[in-house]
Parts: sequence; structure tokens; C-alpha cells
Amino acid sequence: MTGVTVCCGTVNSIKTLWETRIKKSTDELKKEREQRDRRAVGRLTGAWEDRITLANLKGKVVTEEGRVILRIEKEEWKTLPPALVQLSQIQEWQLHRIGLQKIPRFISSFESLLVLDLSRNSVTEIPKEIGKLSRLRELLLSYNRVSYVPEELGCCENLEKLELAMNEDLDELPTQLSNLKKLYHLDLSMNHFTTIPDCVVNLPSLEWLDMGSNRLESLPEDIHRMEKLHTLWLPRNELEYLPDNISHMQSLDTLVLSKNKLRDIPPLMEGMSNLRFVNFRDNPLTYDVTLPNLKEDVDEEENDREMFGREFMHFYIQEARKRGSQTFTSVQNVMLEGVSETASSL
Repeated sequence: MTGVTVCCGTVNSIKTLWETRIKKSTDELKKEREQRDRRAVGRLTGAWEDRITLANLKGKVVTEEGRVILRIEKEEWKTLPPALVQLSQIQEWQLHRIGLQKIPRFISSFESLLVLDLSRNSVTEIPKEIGKLSRLRELLLSYNRVSYVPEELGCCENLEKLELAMNEDLDELPTQLSNLKKLYHLDLSMNHFTTIPDCVVNLPSLEWLDMGSNRLESLPEDIHRMEKLHTLWLPRNELEYLPDNISHMQSLDTLVLSKNKLRDIPPLMEGMSNLRFVNFRDNPLTYDVTLPNLKEDVDEEENDREMFGREFMHFYIQEARKRGSQTFTSVQNVMLEGVSETASSL
């Protein structure tokens, strides 16, 4: 009787064990099936979301003068969806005030891109993949939060226009940017540069440079190497003097130096015959001079332009030369008088 009881107990235990295993296996299969179903639903949902996003993006693509342009303004697009890659034929991005924080690394897929205009966003980084855009002509990133420029940007061999005004803590550029042989327009204003970077001086085609509202303390002595530069904006900096070689910039026709700390104007600048407009307003120049015979019928703006412009520059140099000569003569006379008095006492 006892043996029968033991046998029945063993059978019951085995039965319970198998039922438990079968239930566990069934539960696991059910869970796997539910997870699989959820993934499938997720994929379907993601696919539909991608389709909706792509349709939305397509609605923002226009064609103007034969160029395919993606234009988004004053909407919320902190990131750009991967679905955008399906529109890789786009030649120009115009994305303004959309809160964009990152340039996607898939930017390298847009091999036809000519203009990348992301002005007035919150972009913090330029990805190194930017260097793959060999056809890019314009990169406009003013009013963002870029603090570092990758050396790969120097591979954009067709880049002609680069704007990086008003970015966060930007104070240097990689030497590789001197490889941008076609770059003629560069805006680095409202940043933290203390000098003009060497790579900028080495740009062979540069014609227009704005470095206003930085922290420039001096200009490079070889600034005259920028042979094609015709416009140079340097207002609101910390410049105390100008190198004599600035007078050798024969292509320069516009030079703005207002609100610096200049004490003098190099006499050699008198020979800059191509300089049509110059502004020395709000500098603590050594001599207080006023242009003679100012016309009384000119408006205030034109009066300011004349007071601190090219005519002012020439008159100041002449006056400084005259007053400097007078000072030198006075010093000589004092010295001669001192010698005479000494001789008489002997």
C-alpha cells in the first residue's frame, strides 16, 4: 500500500513539473509572439510616420530658376529625420529659425548640394562629413552656437562663401581652410577672435572679409598678402595700431575701422589711391583735427562720412606730419638753447 502511494506521488510530481514547463513554454511563446507583433506594428507605424514626414518634407521642396530647394522657416525641427535622405537630389537647404540643433551626419548623401543655409538656429557642431560635399558653394551658419570648425571643411574645394557670424566662443579656424582656393566671401563678425587667423591671410581668392565686433588686438604684419581683398570690415575691436603693410593692399577700396583704440594713422596710407571709403570714427587718435571748409548744406550722415573718411585720413596724416615736425623743431631749439647757456656759463 505504501509503495502505491509513493508511486502515485511521483507521478503527480512529474505531471506537475511538465505542466509547469508547458505553461512556461506557452507563456514564453505568447510573450515572444506579442513582442514580435509589437515590433511589426512598430515597423508599420514607423513606416507610416516616415511616409507622413517624407510627404511633409516634399511639400516644402520648391524649384526656382532650375534649382531644387528645401525651404523651412519658423517651424520646430530640432533634428532632421532620416527620411530626408530620400530627397538627396535637393541642391539647396534654406532652414531658418527652426530650432535645429544638429547637422545630420547623413548630410554627406547630398552630393548635389550647392547651398547649405542654416542661419539663425541652434546648431552646435559642424560634422566632419561636411567635407564630402565637393560641390558646395555656400555654407551659411551665422547666428548659431558653433564653437569649432572641423578641418574637413577644407575639402569643400568649390566653397565660395562662408558665413559664421555670431557663434558661441568661436575664436580659431583650422589651417586646412587655406585650401579653399575659391573662397571670396568670409564673415567672422561677432565672435571671439583676437587676431586674423593665418589660414584667412592665406586664402588666395578672398575679396570680402568681415571681422567686426571681435577682440582683435592687432593685424598680421603680412596682411598685404591678401592681394585680392577689396572690402575689410574691422569695427568694434581692440586695435591700437595698423601695420605699415596695410598700405600695400592695392585692391582695398573699403576699410572700416570705427570704434577701435587707434592712436595714429600710418603715413604710408596716404598712397592708397584705390581706397574709396574708410572710416576712423570713434578712435582716440592723437591729434584732434577738423577738416577745413566743410559744406554746411550736407546732411549729417554725409558729414560724418567726410569727417572720418578718406579726406579726413589725408588731412590727418598731413597735420600729424606737420605737428610732428613742429614738435621735433621745438625739441631741437630747447636742446640748442640748453647748449648755448652751458657754453656761456663756461
